[in-house]
Amino acid sequence: MADLLTSPLHDRHRALGAKTAPFGGWEMPLEYPTGVVAEHTAVRTGVGVFDVSHLGKAEVTGPGAAAYVNACLTNDLDRIGPGQAQYTLCCDDETGGVVDDLIVYRYSDERVLLVPNAANTAEVVRRLAGSAPDGVEVVDRHRDLAVLAVQGPRSDEVMTVLGLPVDHDYMSFVEATYAGATVVVCRTGYTGERGYELLVPNESAGAVWDALLEAGAEHGILPCGLGARDTLRTEMGYPLHGQDISLDVTPVQARMAWAVGWDKPAFWGRSVLVRERAEKPARVLRGIVATGRGIPRPGMSVSLTADVLVGEVTSGTFSPTLRKGVGLALVAASVAPDAEVGVDIRGRREIFQLTKPPFVDPSVKES
Repeated sequence: MADLLTSPLHDRHRALGAKTAPFGGWEMPLEYPTGVVAEHTAVRTGVGVFDVSHLGKAEVTGPGAAAYVNACLTNDLDRIGPGQAQYTLCCDDETGGVVDDLIVYRYSDERVLLVPNAANTAEVVRRLAGSAPDGVEVVDRHRDLAVLAVQGPRSDEVMTVLGLPVDHDYMSFVEATYAGATVVVCRTGYTGERGYELLVPNESAGAVWDALLEAGAEHGILPCGLGARDTLRTEMGYPLHGQDISLDVTPVQARMAWAVGWDKPAFWGRSVLVRERAEKPARVLRGIVATGRGIPRPGMSVSLTADVLVGEVTSGTFSPTLRKGVGLALVAASVAPDAEVGVDIRGRREIFQLTKPPFVDPSVKES
């Protein structure tokens, strides 16, 4: 793993006994000695903290910066104002496929912060910088900022001990100060639970991480790795780029029309996506839930009958909350959205029910 980037918290993860793995060009914690199920359960019932510093950070500044970003990415940035964040997609202009999905932090008309996925940061920056108008600058800041995610129904209690704000709305952010450092506190997350994502200067990340674990001790806080992050997001039906969405999968196919500003005059991929939406896609992303004991995994085939293939699993896991297999699959649009299908699990056809995620009740937007 010598060529991989590491988080400013890397030594702390090692001290905690974390099992690490390559992810998006980074060496990141996969799980701690407590295990994925315990970490998952802590987030669903109490609180957990993730180091997600591998996430990209890119700043777009200059006159008309927000308008420029809005003309490139799918969602309508004019729907939000300063101090708000928005989920959006960067699509390929020719194919409509998803280059990446990301969060946009709107500071002002002249300053926008983007948080893309680790593996795609350079490509998103390249595309934005390549067509930026005079006066608009796109800067990769992934080496400047760490990202910590405090997630779970007891998140507020932990944040309050540190004096960090908890009274702002979902998908909004505020700047606060902790131990002399400016911390951006955003009401976002990838788990389905109430929580926060903190953007912290690298040099202050250790102090904030330590304080969060200390403040959360009485609430059963656990450090959580990417394994639990994946089971949590799959239970919510949140897509993962490279699996559920990609350059080969459009927002229309992924049933993510809600993240597209269809009335905007311009964004990358608009003409292709408008046409596909009108003509209807040949395949769509559906949720799948096991009726038996089968656990789906990416790449497994999906069939309507034993000899009629209709798609493929894109994400799949054992749900610690439901105690059964759940996942996402790209299937033929002609298949009824509540049909029973078979998933080929090591040569055995296991029955699953198509359904609409989330698979568990979300609390992410609770005030």
